[in-house]
Amino acid sequence: MQLRPNQRLKLDDTDDKLFYAYPRFVTHVDEGFIQQLTDLYRDRLKPNTRIFDMMSSWVSHLPEEMQFDHVEGHGLNAEELARNSRLNHYFVQNLNENPQLPLPDEDFDAVLNCVSVQYVQYPEAVFSEIYRILKPGGVAIISFSNRMFFEKAIQAWREASEAQRVELVKEYFASLPGFTTAEVIAHKSTLPNFLQWLGAAGGDPFYAVIAYRS
Repeated sequence: MQLRPNQRLKLDDTDDKLFYAYPRFVTHVDEGFIQQLTDLYRDRLKPNTRIFDMMSSWVSHLPEEMQFDHVEGHGLNAEELARNSRLNHYFVQNLNENPQLPLPDEDFDAVLNCVSVQYVQYPEAVFSEIYRILKPGGVAIISFSNRMFFEKAIQAWREASEAQRVELVKEYFASLPGFTTAEVIAHKSTLPNFLQWLGAAGGDPFYAVIAYRS
């Protein structure tokens, strides 16, 4: 898969680190989305394993009752990451400037990315890194809704329908021969669009694209 240069563009092309310089201690999706994500993690993750929470924030939505050997966090705001009680360690890095992760090969049982994939300008490189750091049989879970910082999402995402966004993430996985065929979980919102945009409870659609390192 190869995005065209214009498909990688953002409306706000200033340094992402400036946009995320101030912490946002809010959840960017509603409680229904969060519950579905936590339930998915409960089903797909295994206790006492190593987790990498990519493009994380002050919450990881991991099941409270599950304990892990290590949860590594990554993001663009150190203050948010420091507030996240599930992280054993974290680092700050702009993946659009440098997608190479400072992590060993085949070191993690799972890589998680929640409501952030829309900001990745070089998904080919980032998903190659996800593959590299996953152990054989390890799982990658990419979850998203229809919300975003519009000015920071790439054009390919902004101009796509929800169904096309699912296909886009599937293509990200399919661009690497070492991933299994991506599985999709899709729970569309039943609320009218205007209620979704007003933030009505239960209005956020839930999408997850899941693949394993073969």
